[in-house]
Amino acid sequence: MSEYESIWSDLQGVPFSQGYLDAAGVRTRYLHAGDESRPVLVLLHGSGGHAEAYVRNLEAHAQHFSTWAIDMLGHGYTGRPGHPLEVAHYVEHLLAVLDTIGADRAHISGESLGGWVAARAAVDHPDRVDRLVLNTAGGSQADPAVMARIRTLSMAAVENPTWPVVQARITWLMADKTRDYDDLVASRQRIYRQPGFTAAMSDIMALQDPVIRARNLLGPAEYGAITAPTLVLWTSDDPTADVEEGGRIASMIPGARFEVMPGCGHWPQYEDAKTFNRLHLDFLLGR
Repeated sequence: MSEYESIWSDLQGVPFSQGYLDAAGVRTRYLHAGDESRPVLVLLHGSGGHAEAYVRNLEAHAQHFSTWAIDMLGHGYTGRPGHPLEVAHYVEHLLAVLDTIGADRAHISGESLGGWVAARAAVDHPDRVDRLVLNTAGGSQADPAVMARIRTLSMAAVENPTWPVVQARITWLMADKTRDYDDLVASRQRIYRQPGFTAAMSDIMALQDPVIRARNLLGPAEYGAITAPTLVLWTSDDPTADVEEGGRIASMIPGARFEVMPGCGHWPQYEDAKTFNRLHLDFLLGR
């Protein structure tokens, strides 16, 4: 039997707060750790995700940054606008969060969808982004099989949020399929059982529609325009794209650093938090 993994044990002893911001009228849930006088770091989760994606990273980063993990627009316990969500909507919400916390600039680190949003923010608003981390980031390609898999697993999990169905959505993220991930499953199950979340997930899945996705994709012109120092972080077992795709993204971004974490899937920040935190902090601190 695998060792039980508790979100609370990850946060025990960590000074952190959970609360809500009003970001341009959107009630936005956050987890925050670190002195607010320090440079700002915002952590962005993936499609259908929530701030708990970063529970194993708050303590290490709070030593150096005012660290915010948010539920992105339409996700978790953050407000839902009630329309299909494209990358520009997420970027607008991210900027509203920065404005609300009084951050002219911030380090932005995003995983999957969060990386897509972070990259777009760096392209369109270079004055707001200090350092950029793209962690198994989306937005560089449209793989029909992967898009269908994400849509199928995600919609199933909200339409029938039983334990096995939600667990399948969580396990898909991980390289190690032998663990139960009970706390993550329970927290996501509660989110997915909120009234109206099936419609919310349908809006989130808009980027898995080929036509909508096509107009949101990032290519050489967009990646080439990124001026922020950038770390592209990939994994050996990412279910959305192989290591070569991560390298291709890095090759398009001027001066980007490229790192590959072995033995991890789509959530390296959780599966191997120790290695992630070291690589992440080395980059963010300019080491």
